[in-house]
Amino acid sequence: MTATLHGIKVLDLSRVLAGPWATQLLGDFGADVVKIERPGQGDDTRQWGPPWLGGEQGESAYFLSTNRNKRSVEIDFSIPDGARLIREMAQKADVIVENFRAGSLQRYDLGEASLRGANPRLIYCSVSAFGQRGCRRSEPGYDAMIQASGGLMSITGPADAEGGGPQKVGVAIADIMSGI
Repeated sequence: MTATLHGIKVLDLSRVLAGPWATQLLGDFGADVVKIERPGQGDDTRQWGPPWLGGEQGESAYFLSTNRNKRSVEIDFSIPDGARLIREMAQKADVIVENFRAGSLQRYDLGEASLRGANPRLIYCSVSAFGQRGCRRSEPGYDAMIQASGGLMSITGPADAEGGGPQKVGVAIADIMSGI
């Protein structure tokens, strides 16, 4: 595969699936992706197993399947020094991807206006269920909830007459499609 994004620097503040899937794809195309993780915990999916690669004390297959082609660093941006480090990294980045609730990062001076003010060429991608400006912007959104509210669960699984009912698709397809 040609590294079409070679030289592009991506700062990945996302976690779980939709955001990490998007940044993984950018890494697949050659971007230099740096994933920011919580100190001592990392991305939530580091703990999601089994299966584990390398046995019970190994790494979560879930985490590994959505974070290839990235480098990780632990930074606590809820403290001033950590937020300062993120701002410095964003000044050198081409793209930032985050998936926090609307307005969450502003309290650390890491919102779009602040980071793009310091780096006007920065592409700021915010992955969320309901956008940044709508009436539902502060609501969380997870794959199962999106599948249910979008009607996908109503056409999945056994028929209602056979004792079925709404059923989640086996793969977190709403998150994956959002990442794409």
